[in-house]
Amino acid sequence: MADLLRFRDDEPVDHPAVTVDSYLGQDDAAAVRIEPGDDARALIPHIAALKLVEINFPAFTDGRGYSAARVLREAGYTGELRAVGDVLVDQLSAMRRCGFDSFEPDRPFDAAEASAALATWPDVYQPAADARAPIWRLRHG
Repeated sequence: MADLLRFRDDEPVDHPAVTVDSYLGQDDAAAVRIEPGDDARALIPHIAALKLVEINFPAFTDGRGYSAARVLREAGYTGELRAVGDVLVDQLSAMRRCGFDSFEPDRPFDAAEASAALATWPDVYQPAADARAPIWRLRHG
């Protein structure tokens, strides 16, 4: 967890995440790892018990993790949502909009580049999981 970038005030979960199938079979772990092809909706009945959901990005071109994050946040998941794997700094802003609040990339981010990436689009046009107000709402109350 040395290269973990977090946007949460609570302590990071430091125990290993189990697979979705393993979690559903035992239902007592606090951390789950979603792989591409796993259905995040299977975790919805259990979101209150989960402290960490890792979503694996084996390749930066695989966007299924964005959908998994959005599904969980829209279902009410408030625990840590961590993007792991081939996560690039220029994806941070979009990932934050989908609800990710921590990142554990294969290659560490440069702190200045990460800050710049997150500040690239100060205004947004539609509501999302990050709860930022859309620019039309700011303009028209």
